[in-house]
Amino acid sequence: MRFLLILLSSLALSLQAAVADMKKGADAGTNLLEQTSQAFTQIAKKAMPCTVFIKAQVQTAAPQYSPDPFQDDFFRRFFGQNPFQNQQPQQQQAAGSGFIIRQDGYIVTNFHVVKDATQISVMLNDGREYPAVIKGTDPRTDLAVLKIDEKNLPFLEFGDSDDLQVGEWVVAIGNPFGLEGTLTVGVVSAKGRQDLGIASYEDFIQTDAAINPGNSGGPLLNLQNQVIGVNTAIVGNTGGYMGIGFAIPSRMVQNVIEQILDGGTVKRAYLGIVLQPVDKELADALSLDKQDGILVSEVVKDSPAQQAGVLQGDIILSYNDKPVKNVAKFRNEVALMTPGSTIKLRVLRNQKQMDISVTLGSQNENEVITGEVLSKIGLELENLTPELSARLGYTSDTEGVVISKIKPGSPAAMAGLRAGFLITGVAINGTNQKRVKNLAEFDNAMKDLGDKKHIILIVRHQNFQRYYTIKIN
Repeated sequence: MRFLLILLSSLALSLQAAVADMKKGADAGTNLLEQTSQAFTQIAKKAMPCTVFIKAQVQTAAPQYSPDPFQDDFFRRFFGQNPFQNQQPQQQQAAGSGFIIRQDGYIVTNFHVVKDATQISVMLNDGREYPAVIKGTDPRTDLAVLKIDEKNLPFLEFGDSDDLQVGEWVVAIGNPFGLEGTLTVGVVSAKGRQDLGIASYEDFIQTDAAINPGNSGGPLLNLQNQVIGVNTAIVGNTGGYMGIGFAIPSRMVQNVIEQILDGGTVKRAYLGIVLQPVDKELADALSLDKQDGILVSEVVKDSPAQQAGVLQGDIILSYNDKPVKNVAKFRNEVALMTPGSTIKLRVLRNQKQMDISVTLGSQNENEVITGEVLSKIGLELENLTPELSARLGYTSDTEGVVISKIKPGSPAAMAGLRAGFLITGVAINGTNQKRVKNLAEFDNAMKDLGDKKHIILIVRHQNFQRYYTIKIN
């Protein structure tokens, strides 16, 4: 009996200890949640006054119809006057978010928030409203800098987006659906998202923090209350939050706004090469041991790359001792460099590695950059070599550029283009059609398009040739 009492007493003490441990664990969990909640509260107190609501008056053109059936006598007799001819341009209001970066009233937002705006106003978190002017824009990264006439404003500082880790807490602040000063919380879902067709230069942070229409241009912050991104876009079929949002990383944002504040424009370094990834088939064809690097498929005439000795067929393995694995990432990194600076390329040529130093030029921002357009419409091209011509069933005298890859769901895919089709020309207009024999000629034809909203490609497949029209977003 005594033994039983001792055993029961021991069990009771163990149970009390277990209950105490559970209570301690619960208290520790509660304390951790309270600390996290306090961190979000502190961010709200500091960042909310720095986040603004942007309203932009945008003038839209009257509807244009081409060709106009009312120019035809048949339509005039039966329908009378063209009901669209007297329509006037309409005023619409765009809305978005932004955040103050200097106490004297400089504000960062998305370019698409203020694009084509005739009038812009900025409302602060305390209700004060000011007219704003655009100090500079960069459509290629979808960024803009605004200025309001005010002093001693609270402002946000930037953190280093390169230090972000997947799974790290982040906070988005903005004005979704016009609801001023809204804070949402999530984590970094991924980094380095590219080829989304949102902007020309893409290196997005993906987050599951709720981002909705109206959040565009607002800050994405870390727990140290530093801006590590500018909220830009969402993915979803409904136009609302579906758990995937994208933000421009602060490293790219800072580079752009510093140039805008210094000179009003953004200058990007220029190498002068057309690139494509080294896939398994290409690696096998070139007898490569690994799929390392990216292939130089074209060298632009008189470009910095050509002058330095880069050749078509070279495989770039690294730049400034950093390995190269992704075309878009390499392109972004070069663009962020200063024109006139030197980049060291390690290339593989004829199974031998060699180093080439290239003094970077400056991009002409007024030109249509073919690579950007191709990225937007979802095309990758390569020259028609004799080997490729034989494999695709073309004759030896066939000329053009081959579609090597189509991005699923892209405008090119929707138009009906497929890998293996041959582009033989570009129609500039109804009377001006440029024949295309190689990538250089294709590049020149694309530049002649200017600011046209559509591309008309003359494409051959097997024994048939037809025109494909693709809209440029």
